[in-house]
Amino acid sequence: MTPLKTYLQSRCRQVDAALNRFLPAASVKPPTIHKAMRYSLFAGGKRLRPILCLAAAEACGGREADAMPLACAVECIHTYSLIHDDLPCMDNDDFRRGKPTSHKVFGEGIAVLAGDALLTIAFEIVAKARGKGRYTVADLTTEVARASGSLFLVAGQVMDLLCEGKKVSHSQLRYIHERKTSALLTCSIRLGGMSAGASSAQLRHLTDFGYNLGMAFQVIDDILDATQTSEQLGKTAGKDAKAGKATYPSILGMERARAEADRYTQAAVKAIAALGPKAARLEQLADYLLKRQK
Repeated sequence: MTPLKTYLQSRCRQVDAALNRFLPAASVKPPTIHKAMRYSLFAGGKRLRPILCLAAAEACGGREADAMPLACAVECIHTYSLIHDDLPCMDNDDFRRGKPTSHKVFGEGIAVLAGDALLTIAFEIVAKARGKGRYTVADLTTEVARASGSLFLVAGQVMDLLCEGKKVSHSQLRYIHERKTSALLTCSIRLGGMSAGASSAQLRHLTDFGYNLGMAFQVIDDILDATQTSEQLGKTAGKDAKAGKATYPSILGMERARAEADRYTQAAVKAIAALGPKAARLEQLADYLLKRQK
């Protein structure tokens, strides 16, 4: 197995190349919207979700070529959610991935439309993907639609807004992040398995892995927001506290929050033990995300 750093760099290049093929060129009319879409999509993200999608496919004996369109579709949805999340009417952030946010560069109207366009093109990409085994293109499309809709990603965003400045319980916070963060990350992993024609048991293991990994990721994100600088994070540090948002450190304390992240990570690794050696990369990624510093 290649070193993780080499693997991540290689996968990032592959995902970027595929995204470049899927998106209209910046010169295509109207150029402003395509420049805005590309600005946020190629602003230097970690490509975590597409990489997990590809690794999940590998864990189930699948092919990169079958998983890549689904990996790219999820990255488009993730980027759309960041563009909208940064808007003045939402979290009102000036920086994302170390660069000025979309609305700071293109204005609020174009930023909204760039997010809309990225969400829409994600479904076009999925529609052109191949079904595998028991999973049809309709199944893949439903998977993406459900994870990004009003029951999950949007639900998390809504509750995050409604709970600003209010006293939030641990269970309420978990509800928010199960939807705002974990759902799309789980979707990425499930899509990877589905692209490989995963058995129902394999998909169940991947689902449990994705849920727990997504929750661990969010706990660490909350910790980093409270402990790292804006330069280290590539986005405004401490903005959750300033906005009156509930976070794991604010509710549980820093020590218990770290323990929570570790517990979720252990549960994620345990969930894929049955997949055997082919899931080693997923286990390695779980450990990497637990120990990340940005």
